[in-house]
Amino acid sequence: MAKCSYVPLFETKQVKGRVLFRCIAASIFLGICFIVMYRLMFFPVGGKVERWIWIGQFLSELWFCFYWFLTTVSRWNSVYRLPYIQRLSQRFEKELPGIDIFVCTADPLIEPPSMVVNTVLSVMAYDYPPEKLSIYLSDDGGSDLTFYAMLEAANFSKTWLPFCKKFRVEPTSPEAYFRTASEPLNDADNWLSVKKLYEEMKMRIEATIKLNRIPDHIRKQHKGFREWDFVLSKHDHQTILQILIDGRDSNAVDIEGNPLPTLVYLAREKRPQHHHHFKAGSMNALIRVSSRISNGPIILNVDCDMYANNSKAVKYSLCLFMDEKKGDEIAYVQFLQSFDNLTKNEIYASSFRVLQQLELHGLDAIGGPCYNGSGCFHRRQALCGKKYEKNYKVDWKKVSDTKADESASFLEETCKVLASCTFEHNTTWGKEMGLIYGFLVEDIITGLNIQCKGWKSMYLSPERDGFLGVAPITLLQTLVQHKRWMDGHLQVFLSRYCPLLYGYKKIPLKLRLAYCPYNLWAANCLATLYIVVMPCLCLLKGISLFPKISRPWVFPFAYVAFVHRAYSLNEFLWCGGTFRGWCNDQRMWLFNRTSAYFFALFETILKLLGYSRLNFVVTAKVADKEALKRYDGELIEFGATSPMFDILATLAMLNLFGIFGALKKVILDVDEDLQVLEKFGLQILLCFVLVTINLPVYQALFFRNDNGKMPSSVTYKSIIFAMLACTVTMCF
Repeated sequence: MAKCSYVPLFETKQVKGRVLFRCIAASIFLGICFIVMYRLMFFPVGGKVERWIWIGQFLSELWFCFYWFLTTVSRWNSVYRLPYIQRLSQRFEKELPGIDIFVCTADPLIEPPSMVVNTVLSVMAYDYPPEKLSIYLSDDGGSDLTFYAMLEAANFSKTWLPFCKKFRVEPTSPEAYFRTASEPLNDADNWLSVKKLYEEMKMRIEATIKLNRIPDHIRKQHKGFREWDFVLSKHDHQTILQILIDGRDSNAVDIEGNPLPTLVYLAREKRPQHHHHFKAGSMNALIRVSSRISNGPIILNVDCDMYANNSKAVKYSLCLFMDEKKGDEIAYVQFLQSFDNLTKNEIYASSFRVLQQLELHGLDAIGGPCYNGSGCFHRRQALCGKKYEKNYKVDWKKVSDTKADESASFLEETCKVLASCTFEHNTTWGKEMGLIYGFLVEDIITGLNIQCKGWKSMYLSPERDGFLGVAPITLLQTLVQHKRWMDGHLQVFLSRYCPLLYGYKKIPLKLRLAYCPYNLWAANCLATLYIVVMPCLCLLKGISLFPKISRPWVFPFAYVAFVHRAYSLNEFLWCGGTFRGWCNDQRMWLFNRTSAYFFALFETILKLLGYSRLNFVVTAKVADKEALKRYDGELIEFGATSPMFDILATLAMLNLFGIFGALKKVILDVDEDLQVLEKFGLQILLCFVLVTINLPVYQALFFRNDNGKMPSSVTYKSIIFAMLACTVTMCF
């Protein structure tokens, strides 16, 4: 195609509101400068305790200023990508590449097979030539129950795929579709019959799961069940590889005679004496096995709880990969991650609205977003360790059909070695090839490693979300998930892969700095805990940490706090949130920083000292009906004992005692009440804000009677610890 006739497959546009954001940021920076001046000019002269408390307050504020600077840098020049799939179809309809789709699951009890089936069926029904789709399920649980569910999915797909095309189904997950869609006026009988087939399939799967074994009459239906005759446990078994649908076979067709996508089940070999490297090891095994069977140049990986919500997502990503001018330098395309079980006001702030809709667009402008583990399209060569070269060009005609010629049975036997425990020994897998090992956030470190090899990444957030997943529905699940993320991010920052050092002369300085806010999430706990604890205790002791209300120095503190939070609220509402949702977001900001982040920091230090080992915790995707009912009613779930809850409850009680102490001074010392407000006005306001944020904690401690209330042991400990802290402070 001549250069003069080049028409891009996607367009890059600037995000609106950049000028306002920069003006607000500049004014906040000016306010910060005045705050620093105040801290330096009014440093306490007398009193050793006062000086050290002042220094701690100053250092905490400096940390927040530094962290604010990092987040501002990453958002300074945000962009978004606008793909044109019509142009893609016109130009490459006959040259579309094969797509290998990886779905990973780990435990049938935590991740129900019926949910896994819905994810698999949703990606099988993409608006894409089915003969060019190959779906691989990695079952790290090695469960015959999951294998049975996949057999059911393979059979149901013969009906589901033509149904999706006929009715233009969105989303293509049967469970999600039938839960929200209404019966059509035309051809209602066909619609109802397919719905009935799905419900019957779901009932069979759930009945088998409840039975916790495969009935003999089902085991006789497929040769694959014989593999479990040699399985000792889910941690000790041979490689199990079964091609359930061979897309190359002319007999592999749906009920209307159209070809079906390839569907492969893999449970890689596991032995107790070999480390399996969690999800990263699972992904690397899939990369190798798929390279022999289908070898699609583009790989999509999704978590088993994140179904396809936009049937055109594949074509959207290809608009970026196949663009003649800019596509060849792209290693991966990350889609926005959303959730379909969020409450109206997002009680646990699981949507990350501002981060995903604004912050990641900022990274896109300075080299590309990080790899977030799911909903990401990869270039196979980049994922396998290839370095980017300036003259690198892809001939899509040559890579459009690269499937193996051998029979399915031959591939099943010969590919097993690729998923064995010993295959990676003395190789660069997990170091330079595939996903990087040794980190809880294998996705983040892998994306950084790819970018440091010269590749770029891009971020897509189409109007209709590409993928929808399942968010945690209890507070403890949310905190544990955040703890794992923060632990992993800090581990990256303290390793040789620290973006500031590892990315030196490899990626732009702005991108290296943009990684730091995520890597340093856990470190926020120290400054946050200081701000939450010390002003309250100082209020009881009579030590002032802020300017008097009548002094002009109060304005920088008030301006920075008010404008920063007001702009945060404006962004949250602009991203589609609600005011109550923003309040919940602020609450979770506090909860995470004072509990999950603290334990993440503590555990990371223990790992560095050799007292703790890497442990990957899978977030549960199931919950009891009562907890689900409370979640739908937006009632925070505290019904478990946890050290994290001990901290949250103690901090809440501490600030409550601080407010009581301030009220005591104002009420009893009538002659000095104005002086108290004058001297401690900002501290009292801070304690009042913290008490307001913690209202659900007080409710759970003292007023709730359901199973989601705070355990009695936590209530007693929080009161004792808070009173002890106040007593020690008053006596010191």
